[in-house]
Amino acid sequence: MAQQTTKPTATSRAGAVWALVITSVAGFMAALDNLVVTTALPSIRKDLGGALDDLEWTVSAYTLTFAVLLMFGAALGDRFGRRRLFMAGLTVFTAASAAAAVAPGIGSLIAARAVQGVGAAVMMPLTLTLLTAAVPAARRGMVYGIWGAVNGLAVASGPLIGGSLTEHVSWHWIFWLNVPLGVAVLPLARLRLAESYGAGARLDVPGTLLASGGLFGIVYGLVRGPADGWTDAVVLTALTGGGALLLGFVLYSSRAASPMLPMRLFRSRAFSGINAASLLMFVGMFGSIFLLSQYMQGVLGYSPTEAGLRMLPWTGMPMLVAPVAGILSDRIGGRPVVAAGLFLQAAGLGYMAWVATTDASYAVQLPALIISGIGMALFFAPAANLVMSSVRPQEQGIASGANNALREVGGALGIAVMSSIFSAQGGYESAQAFVDGLRPALVTGSAVVALAAVAALVIPGRRGAGRPAPRPDQTPAAVLETTAG
Repeated sequence: MAQQTTKPTATSRAGAVWALVITSVAGFMAALDNLVVTTALPSIRKDLGGALDDLEWTVSAYTLTFAVLLMFGAALGDRFGRRRLFMAGLTVFTAASAAAAVAPGIGSLIAARAVQGVGAAVMMPLTLTLLTAAVPAARRGMVYGIWGAVNGLAVASGPLIGGSLTEHVSWHWIFWLNVPLGVAVLPLARLRLAESYGAGARLDVPGTLLASGGLFGIVYGLVRGPADGWTDAVVLTALTGGGALLLGFVLYSSRAASPMLPMRLFRSRAFSGINAASLLMFVGMFGSIFLLSQYMQGVLGYSPTEAGLRMLPWTGMPMLVAPVAGILSDRIGGRPVVAAGLFLQAAGLGYMAWVATTDASYAVQLPALIISGIGMALFFAPAANLVMSSVRPQEQGIASGANNALREVGGALGIAVMSSIFSAQGGYESAQAFVDGLRPALVTGSAVVALAAVAALVIPGRRGAGRPAPRPDQTPAAVLETTAG
């Protein structure tokens, strides 16, 4: 049958623009809340009280539920409707943000943060799936670039936004900020997004329980390890139990007829390579931002707002470079752009480790911040494109959920590992002790991101990067038909 080629209509272009705006705002909200609380912790403790462990849980409760439920949220969207579940997740997230803003005590704040994570876990993986459905394949690189820039900016600018609102208004506004955004996006999502489902999607109850339990154990152990010690019985139990459940998930999914995450997807070098690169990238990036924001305030003496502004050459660079990176990935393929970005990010972190001193001038730090910012920007847009193009359309929801889950686990792992290195080599006793711990931690972060670049080089070149992994029962003709479609 002859194929009919049609030009994009004004309606389809408008739909793509609306989908980009809606998913970018929702993704920004979810990503921002990973680190937005960090610079507000002293003010929260002053108002609500609580021990150090309680303050840590205002960050960790969100990370934990977010990471654990990401794949489950994507599976729910495939089964019951992606737009419907996206709106449900956004509603839960917005309501929990309001509850956090008016929390009367530290316990209720931690509970609200956990519910925030539940809402974010449902809506975040569906943002990419809904965006992919609304945008023609030929233009996805640039659109993913903008989406990635907004999400990358949210992750990196969390400490700046949290610090600025806390310093000039009130810590309550780091949560109130989400409410008008959520209220504005909800009706737009209902009117402007098209509903879609995963083909033949069914809830995989055993797989969901194994994956969620395994991720809970791993992330809980990583969150508690630096504070309680890696030999603590609860930490060891969580890590070993979580690892065992994830191994059980892999074995089960390899044999199940309709698993939540088909293990055959990992036979694709594109899918395996970009997920490994994403995991390692977030290990290095999250841990570095966590320590560098404290370095600029605690050692160099900047206020939260001043520290955030001075980090803008790193954190704000995605807004300028990521759309260009998306266009480049459309033209030359995602692999070289992602690999170049990761190598630049590694070089920037290594340079920062070299120049970090107790009295380092901003001019000395600036080249490292710019290099890291360009590197981060080159990663985000092509990475999203590579994830979504490495699987069939009906599998894009769970692929997005798996990639986001690995990123969240990577972020928790990065903070845990680099905090442990920092504590072993230095500490908070003095400015010099902080620098003594910071430098080896940044070197470690640089090395991990360089490994991410090596993983990205495993991804096939442009000719094969977009082909989804075939099912074992597919004939070559069926594979060709799937790829062409």
